[in-house]
Amino acid sequence: MSRKYAKLHTCLTAVGAAAVVAAFCWLWFVQLGNDLPKTALLKKRNDAWQARMGVVRHKLDIYEESLSGIEARNNQVYRSIFALDPITYEPFADSSANDMLALEARIDWVKARLDSQVTAMGEVAKVAKTAGDMVSCIPAVPPLLPKRGNYHVSSPFGTRIDPVYGVTARHTGQDFAAQKGTPVYATGDGVVEKVDFKYKGYGNEVVIDHGFGYQTRYAHLSTIDVGVGQEVHRGDKIGEVGRSGKATGPHLHYEVIYRKSPVNPVSYMDLSMPYKEYEAMIDKRRAENSKVRPTTSTMGERQKKQGTNGRQ
Repeated sequence: MSRKYAKLHTCLTAVGAAAVVAAFCWLWFVQLGNDLPKTALLKKRNDAWQARMGVVRHKLDIYEESLSGIEARNNQVYRSIFALDPITYEPFADSSANDMLALEARIDWVKARLDSQVTAMGEVAKVAKTAGDMVSCIPAVPPLLPKRGNYHVSSPFGTRIDPVYGVTARHTGQDFAAQKGTPVYATGDGVVEKVDFKYKGYGNEVVIDHGFGYQTRYAHLSTIDVGVGQEVHRGDKIGEVGRSGKATGPHLHYEVIYRKSPVNPVSYMDLSMPYKEYEAMIDKRRAENSKVRPTTSTMGERQKKQGTNGRQ
């Protein structure tokens, strides 16, 4: 009997101990909300990863701020100077569904922006190599000899009363009233983009692409001396004043177009320029043209060179 009671005592002791342990576990983990050892270990590891990701996010914030400064300077200064289109990005689509995946996506997004800026800076550097050409390409002189009595400004840039229809309309250029046959000259180096002969609108017109975002239009001409694709230089004669198209009298309609939008031509020329200086420019071009016959190859060598260097 003693052995039976001994076994029973042992069993009861084991059951009691198990009950105590179970009660302790229930109290510790359920009632007090403490984690299981494995859960506590996983949480500790997760906290460590969250801390590391926090450091990465902080560094990304600093890098993004620096990158945004570079992007702004590139768009507002370098690309603006050379009339290059600004670089834009799709905003980052932040997602908190998975912190690690969101962080990886943000890193990839920043890397893509950085790669794009490297490419953009290379483009600016390539254009900068032809910066000397930019000075001669931008339209910077009057299209007619600035000699007293040679012309007078009959209609400036801006809103005016249309001389034909009598209604208020925007005038996208500047009109120079002059005698029919007055020579018209290119105001900057470039390539003839358009030559048109018609009885309405601009009438006989020439459009020159100067690169770097600039174009000029010469309208209502009586004669045209250039062809599409011909390379021209500042001071080259391109035609003569007329009254073709919608014109009430002989005059030159002259436009300066920057990045596809007309701008005030007065901002790009000095009407008080000494006519002797202008005549010297014309004589120089005549002498150069007498030595080298103008070509009408496909858009000219200058356009080939500037096709990737600022021509928009």
